[in-house]
Amino acid sequence: MIHRILQCAYNVRTQLCPGFLEEIYKKALLIELSEAGIEYEHEVPFCIYYKGHAIGQYRADLVVANQIIIEIKATSSLVVANEIQLVNYLTATGLDTGLLINFGNAESLQIKRKYRVYKVRSGK
Repeated sequence: MIHRILQCAYNVRTQLCPGFLEEIYKKALLIELSEAGIEYEHEVPFCIYYKGHAIGQYRADLVVANQIIIEIKATSSLVVANEIQLVNYLTATGLDTGLLINFGNAESLQIKRKYRVYKVRSGK
């Protein structure tokens, strides 16, 4: 599945050079995913909970096959805060895998694959 998603992202990058807004790349990627027969939802709302209380909400750019969160960026380069944001989203949702895709870098498509952080609780 990851390979198919990345192929869709590369197709977008081939057709659209850097310089567009994030929303343009997102819409183009939706077209590619649809044409590839990949199930997705976009602008998916998720609640953030603390001690059983809903304390906030965020919207994932894309969730593919109810398994993979995709966050799209259109910046000159990815920063650590982008990666931390995605890992936090994965932790909050319980989904295991995320892709951070940046279409804005002048040299190449930037892709980071991230995984959910599992918190080990001590028995004390």
